[in-house]
Amino acid sequence: MKYLSLLVLLLMAVSVKAQTVPVDGVDARSNPEEFAKQLNNPDAHVRQRSAEALARLAATDQIKLVEGYRLQEKNKDVRLALDWALYRMGRAAALYRIVDELDSGRQAQAVGYLSELESPDLLYPFLQRTKNAPRITAGLLKALARIGNAQTLDLIKPFRESQQPYVAEAAEIAHDEIEKRLGEPAPDVRARPRTVEKAADKP
Repeated sequence: MKYLSLLVLLLMAVSVKAQTVPVDGVDARSNPEEFAKQLNNPDAHVRQRSAEALARLAATDQIKLVEGYRLQEKNKDVRLALDWALYRMGRAAALYRIVDELDSGRQAQAVGYLSELESPDLLYPFLQRTKNAPRITAGLLKALARIGNAQTLDLIKPFRESQQPYVAEAAEIAHDEIEKRLGEPAPDVRARPRTVEKAADKP
């Protein structure tokens, strides 16, 4: 009986811990206002991380405040993070600014954000633009390498023959990464017993 009680307590502790594990480093129950207060912190790194936290929380109630800070922010890394937050809060036009940053020293940061998009479809119109700088096309391909699917393979095929700098290499890597991901076997769920519970503005 004693061991049973200990087991119950242990399971309860594990359950509580599972409920409080942060999502992407941000607790889903975090108060967005606490992160919003840090957007005027003297440390640019703190401002950037706070903007990224607001993006993960999709804190739409803070959108006006974030827009205000975006207008006055001088640090380009922080400004890009604020654009990501604005996009996640529903400002679709901010995605254009993030894509444009692929042609800058902040390409890796922009690729990281674009790799969190809910669907690769959102990047296809940008990839098909005819006047992209090579670094923008390459950056888009890097993001698609992480989130692309079978349809993406067809779309990036022409870029594997590109003569532009960076592009063909990025397309080859994207192709290989997507194929590798698609070829991975689905999680094996056959060993689990069957139950009757229910499973869960600009062109």
